[in-house]
Amino acid sequence: MATVTKKDLIDRIADRTKCTRGDVKRVVQQFLDEIIDELGEGNRLEFRDFGVLEIKVRAPRVAQNPKTLQRVNVPAKKTVKFKLGRLLKDRLEGTSPKIVVQPDAGASVLKGRRTTKLQNKS
Repeated sequence: MATVTKKDLIDRIADRTKCTRGDVKRVVQQFLDEIIDELGEGNRLEFRDFGVLEIKVRAPRVAQNPKTLQRVNVPAKKTVKFKLGRLLKDRLEGTSPKIVVQPDAGASVLKGRRTTKLQNKS
């Protein structure tokens, strides 16, 4: 399993949409900043068919240090929960075709028109 970085995604999106790498980088970073801001305010983020991000509070508990066997109080803390959406779940199970952006779709992506097509890679 390979690790894909933000830079890899930016390069891939720029190539497929024919947008400049700088423009794509700014959009991706702004998108991530908005997610952080919304979660920081306690809001729930829902991306249809992809998934839902929301804040959950983990209850305080008593844990045990495995080395010393000493009991340790662990305070309550906030964490982010991700729930899979339909398309992502289907894709992971191998029942959904791969979504591919057509290389000449750059201009129409910027104008808000949908230019993706489903391509079955079976």
